[in-house]
Amino acid sequence: MSFRNVAIIAHVDHGKTTLVDAMLKQSGTFRENESVEERVMDSNDQERERGITIYAKNTSIFYKENKINIVDTPWHADFWSEVERVLRMVDCVLLVVDAYEWPMPQTKFVLRKSLQLGLKPIVVINKIDKPTARPSWVIDQLFDLFVQLGATDEQLDFSVCYTIAREWIAKKELSDTSTNITPLFDVIMEKVEEATNDTEKPFRMQVANLGYDNFLWRLAIGRVSEWKVKVGQEVFITSNEGAKRKWKIAEILTNEWLKKVKAIEALAGDIVTLAGIPDIYVGETIAQSIDIEALPAINIDEPTLKMEFLVNNSPFAGKEGKFVTSRQIRDRLERELETNVGLKIDFDSWDNFNVSGRGELHLSVLIETMRREGYELQVGSPMVIMHEENGEKLEPIERVSVLLPSESAWSIIERLGKRKGEMVNMMDENWQTSLEFKVPTRWLLGFKSEFTTLTKWEGILTSAFEEYAPYKGPIEKREVGSMISGERGVTMAYSLWKLQERGPIFVNPATEIYEGMIIGEHLKWGDLTVNPCKNKQLTNIRASGTDEALRLTPPKIMTLEEAIDYIGPDEYVEVTPESIRLRKKYLTENERKKYSR
Repeated sequence: MSFRNVAIIAHVDHGKTTLVDAMLKQSGTFRENESVEERVMDSNDQERERGITIYAKNTSIFYKENKINIVDTPWHADFWSEVERVLRMVDCVLLVVDAYEWPMPQTKFVLRKSLQLGLKPIVVINKIDKPTARPSWVIDQLFDLFVQLGATDEQLDFSVCYTIAREWIAKKELSDTSTNITPLFDVIMEKVEEATNDTEKPFRMQVANLGYDNFLWRLAIGRVSEWKVKVGQEVFITSNEGAKRKWKIAEILTNEWLKKVKAIEALAGDIVTLAGIPDIYVGETIAQSIDIEALPAINIDEPTLKMEFLVNNSPFAGKEGKFVTSRQIRDRLERELETNVGLKIDFDSWDNFNVSGRGELHLSVLIETMRREGYELQVGSPMVIMHEENGEKLEPIERVSVLLPSESAWSIIERLGKRKGEMVNMMDENWQTSLEFKVPTRWLLGFKSEFTTLTKWEGILTSAFEEYAPYKGPIEKREVGSMISGERGVTMAYSLWKLQERGPIFVNPATEIYEGMIIGEHLKWGDLTVNPCKNKQLTNIRASGTDEALRLTPPKIMTLEEAIDYIGPDEYVEVTPESIRLRKKYLTENERKKYSR
């Protein structure tokens, strides 16, 4: 049996996961009468809810007695630590592109990494059935992009396949007649080199990803580079620092379609999971003997944002969470480090932890996961991690891609211009405008909610890390203040009705609140302390028509991402399994005045 190893990369909504579904169904993974969900590879709850791929996953299909290992990769820039590792396991990437659009910033970054590793892409033009499809134009744009990214002559001679993933159709040429996805399998078999297996060399493998099993504990996932490994075999592990240690392989799992199947041995070229090494880490080399040279280290880009994680100390602390102590939060974060290698955590304090990640989404996924597991905690405002080179302060710059209705374009250009944004590209077509900017990461924090308002929810904004550049100076995160409760109690409809003219309200009537909790946004500069628990005073003398109808505007209930995006340096988000609350760090007005001096 021969092995072909491919990774699939694409921007969100370009059809990457749908294409994997089609490949699995076409290859006979499921029974004819079996009910199969869409986006079967997005098995995590958050992936299904958000509609994105967060974690890299392996699957495999069998075609003409050959095994094709497929790695489904995350699209978002915050999860590139996953992508950078799994690209080491494959020989080719399938670049899936919408037949109308072209690669967005996140896809360009992953494509650049692929080209740097010497991988030759196969371009898959998806959604060719769209009325606006323009595959020839997309291919021309892709060729120009490959040149910009430094592709070699061999990489510029990429193969193209045309698909309608949701209908399981693939074509080698647009004029071909096809009723299934088989032409894509044929292109993979023709263009992807068979994984080599040099039987003269001893076993060697590099760990590219980690997994966890309640019975097998930590799992090492990677591609067998040379020869083979057997269950019960003694192996030597070379750490990332060069130290050697010896362990025994307890179990080998290989991918067969969507299942992991136990195997007696694994051959070179296959992507496998090894169990039995409890302290294995990403990048380490597992080899047959102690004198075998370690494979080149896997370098992962440094985090760009950090957030403060701490024990919940609000008046409502401990009411809704199962795990509330600093020790429990610390243990959970330590476990997260075992598999989430893009994360860095400072454990210097026992009840306050600085957690660094690749971006807001990377950190919010961790917070949401902990919340669903029953953890209760508070998190602070995201802060950009600065660098220093030759005595100069540098900050991260992101390439921002915006697609929006043309009538909203100039308002976005103006706002990003005020945020130190430098426009590098602009295209206007069919009443849609595409913009590209270089913007300091700090100035993007808190901008997404403003962007959705300005574009009336019709715009799409994506961003990706571009470079480090000289520090652009201090900023203010937002131009408005917060509406803060000055009392503890239950919100009254009458009070909220009076307060809603001051700005958007974040809570419903009859909601329990405490002093220092943020209940809305103050549309003028500066915070406003209010009493949302005050009810209308009734009198004995009532006149006809004196009562006004209470017409409450529906409150803006914050999601976790919106709350993190909103808060300022002097505010926290209180996260529990049942609630997301915004609050001031110092709850009383006297404390806030004291510490603001």
